[in-house]
Amino acid sequence: VLWIVLAINAVMYFVEGSAGLIAHSISLLADALDMLGDALVYGFSLFAAARSARWQTVAALVKGGFMLAFGLGVLGTVAYKAFHPVMPGIETMGIVGMLALIANLACFFLLYRSRGHNLNMSSSWLCSRNDLIANVGVLLAASSIYLLASRWPDIIVGALISGVFLSSA
Repeated sequence: VLWIVLAINAVMYFVEGSAGLIAHSISLLADALDMLGDALVYGFSLFAAARSARWQTVAALVKGGFMLAFGLGVLGTVAYKAFHPVMPGIETMGIVGMLALIANLACFFLLYRSRGHNLNMSSSWLCSRNDLIANVGVLLAASSIYLLASRWPDIIVGALISGVFLSSA
């Protein structure tokens, strides 16, 4: 299961990251970083799975450190976008956001049964749950940008995703 969700997240990191750069969307870029973080989380979980409780604890701490770094990075990008206005491409945000939602739903259901096995499986499932929250945020941002003709929904959702990273850390 961890190998499958690792592959899904690694592919989606490149898809969403590229789309975020093309669309100038902070919420897509933040979600792409979340995908990268999840791929790293799943990789660490695979590494720690056959090791002692000490290694599993170290892996969980490292994963928390990655989440903290990503949260601060996204927060910095949010601040930059607030003062350097660019209207994001809503079509790209909507299409790629929906694709990411489907990918994360698959990961969520794959991990659901294993979430209580140990600390690393629990943290992997939490990452998947957070992804669903971020995906819905990206889709809400895209529709709000369309309705309001404003870049602020993208900035606000990027800030919220940063908050999810920071609280998960």
